[in-house]
Amino acid sequence: MIRKLTLTAVTAATLAFGGTAAVAAGEGGHIEDIAFSFEGPFGTYDEAQLQRGLKVYDQVCRACHGLQYVPIRSLYEPGGLGYSEDEVRAWAAENYEVYDDTIDDWRPALPRDNFPAVTGEGMGPDLSLMAKARAGFHGPAGTGINQLVKGMGGAEYIANFLTGFTGEENEVAGQYLYENTAFEGGWVSMAPQLFDGLVEYDDGTEATPEQMAEDVAAFLMWTAEPKMMARKQAGFVGVIMLVILASLLYLTNKKLWAPHKYGKEMDL
Repeated sequence: MIRKLTLTAVTAATLAFGGTAAVAAGEGGHIEDIAFSFEGPFGTYDEAQLQRGLKVYDQVCRACHGLQYVPIRSLYEPGGLGYSEDEVRAWAAENYEVYDDTIDDWRPALPRDNFPAVTGEGMGPDLSLMAKARAGFHGPAGTGINQLVKGMGGAEYIANFLTGFTGEENEVAGQYLYENTAFEGGWVSMAPQLFDGLVEYDDGTEATPEQMAEDVAAFLMWTAEPKMMARKQAGFVGVIMLVILASLLYLTNKKLWAPHKYGKEMDL
């Protein structure tokens, strides 16, 4: 019986390690770390960068990728992009239309609506949660140690993917593929999208491919984690309260057990 259990445990461990190794080998890709402002326990979103990222998404990405899980109103809510409600209302009405079942027709988007979904043949995946769905850092051997040091790296993956095109093309079964150093397979069906001066930033920032990639990656991190700053603040307060509680419990314990251990009362 013991021998069977031992063999079973060894087999399960072998399969688990083999599966991890296979996943690690398949993930591949070269991802450079980027010092985003929101990283770390005290990091915060850069509103100016988020606004630039929204512009890149709106002018470059939205034709093929939707944000169907992101409410438009979140652009002006606390933790948003710093716009006023009137600005967001005017921007939504000018740039988006949504289908309204109540009137059985299309109408200008309102803050209460979500960003429209983009569907159809040849359209890309929805980007609402892409920064959390993709991990830029792994290993070694699938252990996730790099993620403890650098974070999950979803924003880094997006930025590196957008700037990872080498210019090499390959035609397979009538479809053009483009070499990308960040993608695990090395070849993607999406052509390079970012070029110098493709958008004009309102704050005068130079719109290089690297700048646009980092800006839209930060924006997509925000769409995936719009309440990240609030969670960090709550976590910080929670840690302080736990430290205070632990200190009080320690002092109370010392007070209660002092007469038994030392034969005298302790002054706190």
